[in-house]
Amino acid sequence: MYIILAIVVILVFWFIFTYNLFVRLVNRVKEAWSDIEVQLKRRYDLIPNLVSTVKGYATHESSAFENVTKARADAMGAGSGAGGGSLAEKGKAENMLSGALKSIFAIAEAYPDLKANTNFLELQRELSDTENKIQASRRFYNTNVRDLNISVESFPSKIVAGIFKFSKMEFFDLPDGAEAQEPVVVKF
Repeated sequence: MYIILAIVVILVFWFIFTYNLFVRLVNRVKEAWSDIEVQLKRRYDLIPNLVSTVKGYATHESSAFENVTKARADAMGAGSGAGGGSLAEKGKAENMLSGALKSIFAIAEAYPDLKANTNFLELQRELSDTENKIQASRRFYNTNVRDLNISVESFPSKIVAGIFKFSKMEFFDLPDGAEAQEPVVVKF
């Protein structure tokens, strides 16, 4: 009788521990996604300042500025990952924005006065810092998604995941072929 009672108590404690583990993992994933969104918002806020600074020097490059503005709008409207929308869509939009930003920096190379402009240099430094933070946030998010997915797929925690409908989450990856893309070339 005591053995059966001990087994039941152990199972109840294991069940509670496993459920709490899933709650903790899901909240870590949500927190990590929030970190990504904070950095993306910072990036979106810096881009108009960068574009207007470069625009003052390179007025005949309007198509590049239009591309950056469109890519920024697309990235801001793309799926929002951990909640709604597709992370693949968000990754693709962010990759397009990164490519458009490369064209702005390529334009800046052709204007020595712009490259020496302190406002431009500060914006470039801020944007570079933000890009690094986005990469770190993506790695943090993917690490937490990996931990959650392992727990969802592993036995016996898979039983608790099934009962409470905890499911695997999507990694924030680059779209297929994005890593093989050539750098943006701007010709004058």
